[in-house]
Amino acid sequence: MPARAFFDSNVLLYAISSDLRKAQRAEALSSDGGVVSVQVLNEFANVARRKHATPWDRIHRSLTSIRMLFEVEPLTLDVHERGLRIAETLKFNIFHSLLLAAALKAECDVFWSEDMQHGQALEGRLTIRNPFL
Repeated sequence: MPARAFFDSNVLLYAISSDLRKAQRAEALSSDGGVVSVQVLNEFANVARRKHATPWDRIHRSLTSIRMLFEVEPLTLDVHERGLRIAETLKFNIFHSLLLAAALKAECDVFWSEDMQHGQALEGRLTIRNPFL
């Protein structure tokens, strides 16, 4: 059975970046879809606009494509509470902890991100992987 994958916004943002190697890797990983959270959509829009000066129409098109390809996990009170516990016990920042909580709620096996410790496992079933190593 293939792994159920959650994607951090940083991986998806490489698909629209000028870094060809990372863009190709991000596109290959995400071609079969996966899971994102509403927070990932918000972070994608923020970084695309602020750091990449992406025009709003392109941001909207990208987000529409992401929502069509990926399952979107909502930010709920349960995810919030679980994220707080993760932040407290594992010492991740709250934003990463909320993403991890959403991935756990969605029953993902892999968490693709370049911002956290590669290979670290949470609750014995979710493993953080840096796709660019």
